[in-house]
Amino acid sequence: MITAIAGRGANKRPARAQRKTALVGLAFIAPALIGLTALYLVPLANTLLISLSKTGPFGGGTFTGLDNYATLAESPEFLQALGHSLIYTLIVLLGIPASVIVATLINSVKRGQNVYRVLYFIPVVTLPVAVGMVWRYIYNGDFGLLNQLLSTIGIVGPSWVADPDVAIYAVAIVGIWMSLGTNIIILGAGLQNMPKELLEASELDGAGPIKQFFHVTLPLLSPSIFFVSVLSVISSLQMFDLIYVMIGRSSPALEGSRTIVYLFYQKSFVEYDRGLGAAIAIVLLMLIVVATAIQFRLQRRWVFYG
Repeated sequence: MITAIAGRGANKRPARAQRKTALVGLAFIAPALIGLTALYLVPLANTLLISLSKTGPFGGGTFTGLDNYATLAESPEFLQALGHSLIYTLIVLLGIPASVIVATLINSVKRGQNVYRVLYFIPVVTLPVAVGMVWRYIYNGDFGLLNQLLSTIGIVGPSWVADPDVAIYAVAIVGIWMSLGTNIIILGAGLQNMPKELLEASELDGAGPIKQFFHVTLPLLSPSIFFVSVLSVISSLQMFDLIYVMIGRSSPALEGSRTIVYLFYQKSFVEYDRGLGAAIAIVLLMLIVVATAIQFRLQRRWVFYG
């Protein structure tokens, strides 16, 4: 009997210790959990509720179910904005190969690597409004620097940010330029952590620089490339500030370059249709989730984790 009582006491001690460990762990994650709930989950639930309502400019709302989502599905304006966001995202993704090349060149430099990285990273820490204003001047169709350079070789440049057929592509080029710094830092870290033995072994096997780049460097760098592509898609689908600054509300090119987030701003803060604006935000969230899930699904085919 004494043995049985001792056994029950021994069983209680591990259970008590586990509860104490769980409480300590919960205390450590409580600040993050509270912040996540207050800053993300509660606003998300509130946005979802607003998206199911018809709201007025002075607050209040009437529950309308999925009417806002049905309006978006039938809206040419929304479908056009969705197309512009996808075009912008695809063009920015084309900048990843350029980032890989630049990061590889910087990594091959013997001295001054940090200087080059800082120079490329400056646009990342510069305010998007300042970047947009500078590039708006560069793109100016009458006296912009770009058209002046093109005129020296006999090319008449268009009105880059005033032409509906060109504006979204001009803005996307700025997006590539702004994303280079972050991409180069991430890819540069991947290049520096590569096993030197594999590179040396490929040299001993007779692989030249180009063959070594495609058959050794790129496969080893694929996890970093995948991470950069996920970040690029998420940030590109949320692009707003460059359109707002470079195109402007009164520009004739706005209709040909308006993105989903700009349409959200227009419906929510210009037309005061918060219900429709909330529906746009929820659709954008779902689009980002689906795009990220597809990327994670496809990465199994080309990402090499060693």
